[in-house]
Amino acid sequence: MKTTDHFKNTIKAYLYQRAESDLLFSFKYSAPKKNIDDCITYILNQVQKSGCNGFADDEIFGMAVHYYDEDNIETGKPMNAHVVVNHVLELTAEEKEQARQDAIQKAQDEAYRKITQPVKKAKKVVLNPQPSLFDF
Repeated sequence: MKTTDHFKNTIKAYLYQRAESDLLFSFKYSAPKKNIDDCITYILNQVQKSGCNGFADDEIFGMAVHYYDEDNIETGKPMNAHVVVNHVLELTAEEKEQARQDAIQKAQDEAYRKITQPVKKAKKVVLNPQPSLFDF
């Protein structure tokens, strides 16, 4: 099975955190018959069966927990998939100020480039040229 590492790591981190806080789940999570690759395969097959393209985090995490909770669960066939994991990044005040300064500098550089760029003069185009007796 080949999927994005970010997706796999996100699921793995959630399951690890859940196992740390839930003693009953920690026993299921440490079962020797279960592994993260089969868990991801199970999730991808469930998503494919549903026919939906987008899921809330809790739905996907619920599928992962369900995989570990059930002793006899069919994971399905491994598949290649590209999974998009959406996370909101929180920037610090310093990072926001740096991004603002970078944007201002970029705008100034672009304006300066436009000002200093030589102006190209358009050639005069005559749509219906008439022959001249005086042109050689």
